Amino acid sequence: MTYDFDRIINRRGTDAMKWNVGENELPMWVADTDFPTAPAIWEAVKARVEHGIWGYSVLPEAWYDAYVSWWRDRHGLALERDWLLFALGVVPAISSVIRALTDPGDKVVIQSPVYNCFFSAVTDNGRVVWDSPLKYDGCTYSIDFADLEAKLSDPRAKVMLLCNPHNPTGNIWGREELKRIGELCARHGVTVVADEIHCDVTAPGAGYVPFASVSDTCRDISISCIAPTKAFNLAGLKTAAVAVAEPALREKIKAALHADGVAEANAFAADAAVAAFTKCGEWLDQCNAYIGENRRTVEAFLEKELPQVKAVPSKSTYLVWLDCTALKGDKEKLAEYIREKTGLFMNAGRMYGAPDFLRLNVGCPRVYVEDGLNRLKAGVLAWEGEH
Repeated sequence: MTYDFDRIINRRGTDAMKWNVGENELPMWVADTDFPTAPAIWEAVKARVEHGIWGYSVLPEAWYDAYVSWWRDRHGLALERDWLLFALGVVPAISSVIRALTDPGDKVVIQSPVYNCFFSAVTDNGRVVWDSPLKYDGCTYSIDFADLEAKLSDPRAKVMLLCNPHNPTGNIWGREELKRIGELCARHGVTVVADEIHCDVTAPGAGYVPFASVSDTCRDISISCIAPTKAFNLAGLKTAAVAVAEPALREKIKAALHADGVAEANAFAADAAVAAFTKCGEWLDQCNAYIGENRRTVEAFLEKELPQVKAVPSKSTYLVWLDCTALKGDKEKLAEYIREKTGLFMNAGRMYGAPDFLRLNVGCPRVYVEDGLNRLKAGVLAWEGEH
């Protein structure tokens, strides 16, 4: 079956966060897509709606089976049923884990530029952001292992938040990189919390390596946060899983999730996840191929029409990381300026720790991408005219 990702669905007036913008604005910011979810998920949720009673829910065995089979067949990770804990989302799960494994004033290692909620999950809980910035050579990002080990060796460093694949750079970390991270964290007694929510949004043939699959060490010192929400556009349903192999660590995280009230499934969460992971592989493959074409559209446009802005090469996520270092002026204000001048709403790089960058969401019909690129060009040219 062929799916239509060019279809335009009006999201204005639906209380969609992404589209809560001005009438003439084009939102290409927050990380959800403008594609309707896969038909099989739609049907599963519709069946639950038509039942008409949406009381307290328990997780069916099908939920556990769906995660186990998907990660086994799609990603080569042998999850076990008992490792899996339900959570209302990856972000609340990360906050619960931080509170469970650290004390106020302890340090949490991150690798900037990185998802902005990593910063807030640490600081909002009274912990300290302990940043080991990624190295950027003007084209690609890599891990500064010397700096990372120095940060991990601090006795107050208790947790490392690993973004795999990485948001916003789009890096897919390799097996050897992940293995080295695991060895360093084990050496220094640091627990790895792997946010792998973008793992299913990868270019055809690219795949990703689950952190817990790399070695026994990586498996035993880690907590994996996984979900169908990014790939299948289900963020509003609040459905995710936390996978913890080591029994004592799992019991501690299970207690934390329950204590924080984020461990009970809503009436639609399990059915949607089961449908996604058992019936929607073909839909996802086509969606990823479409997103890949969107990314190539961006790259070709920039090369021809706006060479002063570069798209950082990536094979994951639907987020394009735009390098604007060649532009003059205080680029902390660039995203705001472009929005004001053209209506194109992107994320400012400063929120991820990189003020010379912009994040552009291309998880949308191509007509939006083309419109956004023309607005981007107009905004950058206006910016250059003033600087």
